[in-house]
Amino acid sequence: MCRGIVTHIAALSSKAPAFALARDGGGTVSLADFAGRKLVLYFYPRADTPGCTNEAIDFSRLKDAFAAVGTDILGISADPIPAQDRFKAKHKLTIALASDETHRMLQAYGAWQEKSMYGRKFLGIVRMTFLIARDGRIAKVWPKVKVSGHAAEVLAAAKAL
Repeated sequence: MCRGIVTHIAALSSKAPAFALARDGGGTVSLADFAGRKLVLYFYPRADTPGCTNEAIDFSRLKDAFAAVGTDILGISADPIPAQDRFKAKHKLTIALASDETHRMLQAYGAWQEKSMYGRKFLGIVRMTFLIARDGRIAKVWPKVKVSGHAAEVLAAAKAL
């Protein structure tokens, strides 16, 4: 349930798990697509909910600043691609979004965990972010993200990397 990278957070220089996912607008996106560049992987619970919308808007607003320091951004949730496309269009998002409906990548990165709401336990996506270095190794992990100011904090880390 909480397997994957979360067990390796102490060893930040771990190689990021490879992935290939369906992406917004059609086609696929993989870790290999970002070889030689820094990459922000941010996991969000559900498209078009308040926190997820604010986070995506913040990352979109800072996309050019991330690009200036050689960093790409990829948002991942378990939402199907049509929902991702509607989310992106509705909020004029400029960042790439990917879908992991199988939860394999989410599990590999430790973002698929047991959650609790109103006394009910269920499996779901935990909002977390990974900064992947140019060599494909994990440089920084934010395991429990608070949306306000998060994109700017990740940008500062990308600049320092």
